[in-house]
Amino acid sequence: METMWQTSLRTILGFFILLLLTRILGKKQLSQMTFFTYITGIALGNIAGDMVVHKDIKLIDGITGLSLWAILALGIETLSLKSSKARILLDGEPTIIIKNGKILEKAMASNKLNMDDLSMLLRDKNVFSVREVEYAILEPNGKLSVLKKQEEENVTKKDLQIPLSQRLYIPMELIVDGKIVTRNLKELNLNLEWLENQIKLCGVHSVEEVFFAELQSDGSVYVDKKTDKPILN
Repeated sequence: METMWQTSLRTILGFFILLLLTRILGKKQLSQMTFFTYITGIALGNIAGDMVVHKDIKLIDGITGLSLWAILALGIETLSLKSSKARILLDGEPTIIIKNGKILEKAMASNKLNMDDLSMLLRDKNVFSVREVEYAILEPNGKLSVLKKQEEENVTKKDLQIPLSQRLYIPMELIVDGKIVTRNLKELNLNLEWLENQIKLCGVHSVEEVFFAELQSDGSVYVDKKTDKPILN
């Protein structure tokens, strides 16, 4: 019974101390999850958990550890506010992933980003085709900022009174990292011969020359050659 009461007391104290410290650290801990804030959150949670579970850790030691870590985190955040160099060191810098409509393969590789990741991040911005993007910037918190091409910006067809045409396909990946996405071809009821013909129409002789290819909603194919400019048939 005594052990239960001790565990309950430790849990309650740990809960409210952790709640207080996270409130002091500010909303950035949730809204702008960078490497530093991520590590801080894990560390505070681990210290609080150890304080609750491990009876050999005195309450005062656990509270001291939590408080000291929070003070250090606040100090580092204050430093990053006053120093741009410290901010870059702690949070990192934004990285351009797509520039002038061209996917920067080296930038993707340096950020451990593949085409599936990029497609997911673009869809999160309601962008379903790489063709629509002029610039895409990977922020330090892992989110993607997207600047669409001027002709793709949000002016609706209804505003311009343009007659609507039926969408033939949902934009879908056909080649990723030089490899054919066979499951997508099968889902679209298309075959390898059709894909090779479409690539040739773009002036590309083989799949090995293609970094990324995507079927457009009108049935055309967008092709991004390896270390070359994107083209569209």
